[in-house]
Amino acid sequence: MSLMLSTLTTTNRRIFWAATFIAASIVFSFGWACALPLAGFAAVAALTTARREALLLTGAVWFANQTVGFLFLHYPTDAMTLFWGGALGVIALLSCESAGLLARRFPGFAGGLAAFLSAFVVYESLILAVTAATGPGVDHFTAPVVSRIFFINFGAFATLLMLKAAAAAVAYRNAAKTFASRPI
Repeated sequence: MSLMLSTLTTTNRRIFWAATFIAASIVFSFGWACALPLAGFAAVAALTTARREALLLTGAVWFANQTVGFLFLHYPTDAMTLFWGGALGVIALLSCESAGLLARRFPGFAGGLAAFLSAFVVYESLILAVTAATGPGVDHFTAPVVSRIFFINFGAFATLLMLKAAAAAVAYRNAAKTFASRPI
């Protein structure tokens, strides 16, 4: 019975984390629309969940962003916008995969930082490559613009990791209280 309860607790934590992740992506989507920090989300997903779950979370964040964009922010429905929406989804998944590779290879703080940097570099490099291939020009890839996007992604990355740490601390505190209050 206790194994079943611990499994349920683990499942509830995973569901809560996924819901938090998606809710944060919706909030960020309204705040930054096309500058959603997908690389930051992808890196945190890779650091906090198993590979399959990280890819699913990253896909859910992308889907939530696209839903907000088309339903509430009135993204145009032309072919190029739809193409870019799909491209961003694929790029986000590749960013998650690159972050996961480094996170698994280098655990700890350095691995977390490397995972974020990898996700960001993959994300921006692929955005640049697709932009160059589709022809609108790469004039907007200036140091100030890329720096702004970097700090938005890093802010999301740090905020999500702090949320995860706070939730873990609360869960640990509640568990400690529960076990401390049981008579022997």
